[in-house]
Amino acid sequence: MLALIDYGAGNLTSVRKGFAAVGAPLFTPACPSDLRRAAGIIVPGVGHFGATGGLAEGWREAIGEAVRGGTPLLGICLGLQWLFDGSDEAPGLPGLGAIAGRCVRLPPSLKVPHVGWNSLRIPSPSRLLEGVADGSQVYFTHSYAAPLTPATTAVTTHSAPFSAVVETGDVFGVQFHPEKSAAAGLRILSNFVRICSPSG
Repeated sequence: MLALIDYGAGNLTSVRKGFAAVGAPLFTPACPSDLRRAAGIIVPGVGHFGATGGLAEGWREAIGEAVRGGTPLLGICLGLQWLFDGSDEAPGLPGLGAIAGRCVRLPPSLKVPHVGWNSLRIPSPSRLLEGVADGSQVYFTHSYAAPLTPATTAVTTHSAPFSAVVETGDVFGVQFHPEKSAAAGLRILSNFVRICSPSG
């Protein structure tokens, strides 16, 4: 079963509904040790990067240990930003550090926060995006974004380009909300479920 982390910043109900739609019920671990029985881990989130402070050291250690042991990890929206070293939104608060780089505020030349549908540019193959067409529309709502890095597997532009999807090893992240992104989003959730299965 997949673990959905509740640190007080995620829209857990919609994420649960999205995974239920692809036949994957979730459980919410009560303590970090519960992650030992998880086939995959999901870190959702909306709002300020400071909310990730709810992922106290015990959770950070348990998530890091699980990933090092081969358990797939998916960060959604704020959860993607937490995969990086940190964010200018809360400069003193570290992220997980699974991907090098810092998240920065979107340029103000267009409306911020960025809310609405934008297309994905998918320049290279990705396990998480298998079967998702280049140019697919997905739903965003955020003010900060991750830089383009070697882990970037899909790009969106809102005044400037940023990482819409990242993937490195068994660590995955999406800046948008797949549970609110119609067929393309459900395909991404289904792909993550498949990645978490024993056959991978």
